[in-house]
Amino acid sequence: MTVVTETLWAVARGLPLTIGIWLASVATGLLVGVLVACLRHFGPALLNVLLATLVEIVRGVPFVVQAFLLYYGGPFIGLDLTPVVAGWLALSIYAAAYFSEVFRGGFLAIPPGHVEAARLLGLKTPQTITRILLPEMALSVLPSLANLAVILVKETAILSIITVPELTFTVSGVGSATFAFAQTMAALALSYWLLVELTAYAARRLERGIARATLGTA
Repeated sequence: MTVVTETLWAVARGLPLTIGIWLASVATGLLVGVLVACLRHFGPALLNVLLATLVEIVRGVPFVVQAFLLYYGGPFIGLDLTPVVAGWLALSIYAAAYFSEVFRGGFLAIPPGHVEAARLLGLKTPQTITRILLPEMALSVLPSLANLAVILVKETAILSIITVPELTFTVSGVGSATFAFAQTMAALALSYWLLVELTAYAARRLERGIARATLGTA
């Protein structure tokens, strides 16, 4: 096999897992993030302080350290995870912390009168969130969410340190075996660039769709 063939085969092996972990982590992070934001916004003050502290810890520790601690330190507390599960969990926690701040900012940007009007109409808190807050802030928070999704695509590369056989792990293995580091790293860079561009394109399409649905714009 030539270096080019081996590199393309490594990309074909690692890319599906990279995309799978990324999509699963984004989905989990969004769900947990919006839940954390809701609990902080509508919950008691003590819960807000506790969740705020946890969010700041996750945001303040580099992701590479979090992934390393979860996978290699987990067995010391009875948490024995496979590399793929540990990678998904680490990236999901990391994503949730940042997504929660985006959603919290979106909640704070909505005029308080809208929430009061919902309460006067007899809407419960869950109904207020799903029918008033989330639709109103969807367009304003989408660019920030898309930017974080792009960041998470690139953060998947860090999972190679815990032996997750994703894109960076498989392509780097070819480089180490063939000493063709320039060619393999160029292919790796191109692969991530394409993922980022596709993510940005999908976000722009989604933003235009939401704009048409909520504002009646093109």
